[in-house]
Amino acid sequence: MKRDLPKHVYRKGTAIYWQRRGEPTVRMENQELTPAFWAEYALRLKGPVRAPSKRTFNGLIDSYRRSERFTSLAPRTRKDYERVLSVIEAKWGALDPVKAQRKHFIALRDANADAARFANYVVQVSRILMEHAIDIGMVSENPAKGIKQVKGETIDRRPWPADLVKAYRDAAEGRALLVFELCLGTGQRIGDVLKMRWGDLENGGINVRQNKTGKTLWVPLTKTLRVTLEAADRRSVFILTNERATGPWSYRGAAQAVRKVREKIGAEAYDIHALRYTAASELCSLGLTDEEIASVTGQSMAMVAHYTAHVRQKVRALKAQERRL
Repeated sequence: MKRDLPKHVYRKGTAIYWQRRGEPTVRMENQELTPAFWAEYALRLKGPVRAPSKRTFNGLIDSYRRSERFTSLAPRTRKDYERVLSVIEAKWGALDPVKAQRKHFIALRDANADAARFANYVVQVSRILMEHAIDIGMVSENPAKGIKQVKGETIDRRPWPADLVKAYRDAAEGRALLVFELCLGTGQRIGDVLKMRWGDLENGGINVRQNKTGKTLWVPLTKTLRVTLEAADRRSVFILTNERATGPWSYRGAAQAVRKVREKIGAEAYDIHALRYTAASELCSLGLTDEEIASVTGQSMAMVAHYTAHVRQKVRALKAQERRL
């Protein structure tokens, strides 16, 4: 009978195990043949993660990239981490991590302080990298631990006002309208919306796998979104496809199309990302709990509370004032 499992992996009873000569037999952490299973399998094929022979940041980063700490991250997160790892390689690649001090990581953070978000990512990834250095016995302490993040200007996104939502719908057409309704109707990030396929539609809803969190959701379609989808052309497997219908619509193309409509209706202060806030706020205004809102948006309770803070305040204020009447 043809094996359904790769080399060195065997099924014993109902469980799947890793078994290779010279190594202990261990139960695979991922028991289904999912992408997570294949990532774990690839990691085990490389053998146990050991400290690099040369004690340098280049060696440390190479070891970290092969570790489960890194390979188990979502693709989007790995890509973001790589930006910081590349900076460390370029600046400290040949240096000994043992000699790295807290002041060095602070200086690396401050060198990128003009971009606060990236500077804070430097702090985060540096801390994780040095934790890995401890795990493999390269260092005994983490000099990047406890470093404060820098404060920068943050974008205070607000939900789209109802009148601008209506104005956009009246002014937009084609893909510019479709991307708007998908973002608003599903409450998902634009990156996940652009990857949605016609085959993801199921039983009046759409199946979503969030790239950032790895969560899988089934989100019922709103009436407006359902009508918009029914009117859209199916030129590709992707709901939002590029001009040649050979792949998904690019973020740049979608953002530009939405920006043109925003400028036309005077909605420059409300961007494509704010539609996720709008979806959460609309659900909140209908009296739904944070847990119910999260079942649609896939957010944590903390993020739901953050996204709906302005609406919650208004709802509570109305209830409070009603008692005074």
